[in-house]
Amino acid sequence: MTERVAGCSCGQLQARCSGEPIRVSVCHCLECKRRTGSAFSWNARYDAANVTVTGQWRSFTRTGDEGSRITQNFCPDCGVTVSYTNSDLAGMIAIPAGCFADPAFPQPAVSVYHADSHLCGWLRIVAEPLTIYD
Repeated sequence: MTERVAGCSCGQLQARCSGEPIRVSVCHCLECKRRTGSAFSWNARYDAANVTVTGQWRSFTRTGDEGSRITQNFCPDCGVTVSYTNSDLAGMIAIPAGCFADPAFPQPAVSVYHADSHLCGWLRIVAEPLTIYD
């Protein structure tokens, strides 16, 4: 079984994930752009039973665009978000794919809030197949 470890910049907060992600996606919503400081977020969703988080974290909860509660768990030392949950997806945990620091990590198969993307000349997502949700 595949095992991957995601971590924060200072290394004290980690998420050990067993098996392949249920879904790998990119999100172009404004809040994900804020959370990552980038043009989009790249996320791997796992069954929570397959993820073990170790280390200290702080949480921040916000209301998503569709009314769900998004709880981001981040390192209190370096500030990196290592996992987050969505109240509408009970039993699931999302890991920002960049926290795996793995150039071979699976490509996204889903693009959400695609209509809000910066895919306008300077950025392209060429993953195939790619399901798009505006």
